[in-house]
Amino acid sequence: MIKTLIFDFGNVFINLDIEGALQHALSTFKIESLSDEMTAFNSLYEQGLISTNEFLGFYTENFPKLSKEDLIKVWNFMLNEFPEHRLKFIQNLKKENNYKLILLSNTNELHINWIKENIPFYNEFKNCFDAFYLSHEVNLVKPNEDIFKFVLNENNLKANTCLFIDDNEDNTKTAETLGFKTWHINPNTEDITNLFNIKTHLFD
Repeated sequence: MIKTLIFDFGNVFINLDIEGALQHALSTFKIESLSDEMTAFNSLYEQGLISTNEFLGFYTENFPKLSKEDLIKVWNFMLNEFPEHRLKFIQNLKKENNYKLILLSNTNELHINWIKENIPFYNEFKNCFDAFYLSHEVNLVKPNEDIFKFVLNENNLKANTCLFIDDNEDNTKTAETLGFKTWHINPNTEDITNLFNIKTHLFD
């Protein structure tokens, strides 16, 4: 029986334009693809292993014509709207109190700062969860097994009583190998608010 719902943040609650952001970055940087070093720095930043100043310093060193403000805009380009009906959905779940609610997101300080500034109900949203894990704060990232084991241990949970929802298939595959039930949500065709209409079999 499912007792805990574990949600990703991006493309589950807040809409993202990942491909558009990548193309915007490549165009701005005037490069054809991200270098291995850039990908590595991005990952270190998402894990909170380097500071925002170190992260921006790396990019200003490599692209000196761009200001820190320019770089922040490029980095945050993927962040779009947070439809309010999704806030109401999670608020109703909290009110009904049938499940433990956990958020588990790969993110970073700049993205969260943008969300705090641009999503007026961010604190209301955050307060709906029993636990709220951001990769840069816990120094762990999906799809690595250790972040899922961390959530289980921190909350004294068994994987087979948890439903994990994420738009990234690598993340759901790792969760499945550990015994979680999963929903690999397609943000183009599915909405988290339809969970109990289209995914009832996951609760059997």
